[in-house]
Amino acid sequence: MDYHRNYRPCPTFFVEEEYGMESRIRQERQAKQEHDKQMARERQYVMADELSNLTSEQLRDDVLSHMLEMDNQTLPDVESIDIQTEIQWFMRPYLLDFLIEAHTAFQLLPSTLFLAINLLDRYCSKRVVYKRHYQLVGCAALLIAAKYNDKKDRVPTIKELKSMCCSLYDDDMFTQMEWHVLQTLGWSIGHPTVDAFLQHAVLDDAYDPEVEHMALYILEIALFHRDFVAKLSSELARAALALSRCILNRPQPRHTHWSSQYDSMTLVALSQQLHQPSTVVARKYASAHYSRVSKVMEHFLNRQASLATYARCTPPVETPIESKPYNGEIGLATPQKSQQLTAIPHGYLTPPITPDNDALVHAHTQMANHDMNRGMPTVHHGCSPSPVPSAEMQYMNSEAYQQQQEAMYMAQQAALQQFPLAPTHMGMSQTYQGGM
Repeated sequence: MDYHRNYRPCPTFFVEEEYGMESRIRQERQAKQEHDKQMARERQYVMADELSNLTSEQLRDDVLSHMLEMDNQTLPDVESIDIQTEIQWFMRPYLLDFLIEAHTAFQLLPSTLFLAINLLDRYCSKRVVYKRHYQLVGCAALLIAAKYNDKKDRVPTIKELKSMCCSLYDDDMFTQMEWHVLQTLGWSIGHPTVDAFLQHAVLDDAYDPEVEHMALYILEIALFHRDFVAKLSSELARAALALSRCILNRPQPRHTHWSSQYDSMTLVALSQQLHQPSTVVARKYASAHYSRVSKVMEHFLNRQASLATYARCTPPVETPIESKPYNGEIGLATPQKSQQLTAIPHGYLTPPITPDNDALVHAHTQMANHDMNRGMPTVHHGCSPSPVPSAEMQYMNSEAYQQQQEAMYMAQQAALQQFPLAPTHMGMSQTYQGGM
């Protein structure tokens, strides 16, 4: 009785088990809801991509025509930049190196760099820029382009730009220059950059990052040269794409494709500026992020230079002309000897082997007597006998005659030493006055 009176059952075990099951059910329900949301989000992305591709295919021609129209309207004026009083073209590479390094440090999009350079050149086409404000205008152009085109978290702040300029300008100067650039350009910032046309050109092709990076590398090299400042972005993009395909040995597109309609003169002009790129640009495109295309370009140029040097040093190889037998045709053909030698009844083969003279004369004498006995005129058949040298000529060709001539020459030299030459009189040549 005491045992049953003191026993109190503990309900905590059953309560904890029930609470644990509810917690698991709640977690499974939440995981299922997250999974359903993720699947719905993926379906929305797929539908958005399909609608975007469908819309882009339908409106691609309209978009391209609008880009070409804006490209013509937003070109800088090179002649106006030429008449600047303080800034000169040799200052441009230094500013571009600074802007490219800042663009890389902030990890901005490629189109932001090209848009910033376009804003800089357009402002310099309309306003007088002092040398001390040239870098400030470049920073303001980069700031405007980043706000217009790039992600918000990557837009550089005025404090960061001031630090990159070594505190050369105050904070208010960046704000004032930004407003002045926008007001000068009429708040017209939109410009179809070269990379936008490049993306349009490769839209239907298989993705080839090396070709696109090589084209971007060529286009950034073109930023440093005056000849390409007023060039249309569409022409530069197509020419750079064709040149990159040539360097990388990629096939060119069909003639009906938009990218195949590039200007050959622009392509040649771009190829002439590849030998001395900016150090900053070459280092930028030597990274693996850009497929190391600057190294590929360097190897290509070295190989082309070695081939050109080899072609200049090596004489041309003449192709031997195959001789053909002369068949009697009229023309410039040279008659050739036949390969089969026929037997000649009277005469000798070429070159003739001359027999002994006595035997030859004896043979000809017998033939002449035979013809006279038959009452026929004497006809010399074959080759005439070789002339027999006289006894005097045989002696002159002998070794004894050569020794005799050498002895006479030595005697003459001894006589000249004994009897010197007489002086020359009245312009006459010197003669030997002594005797033997």
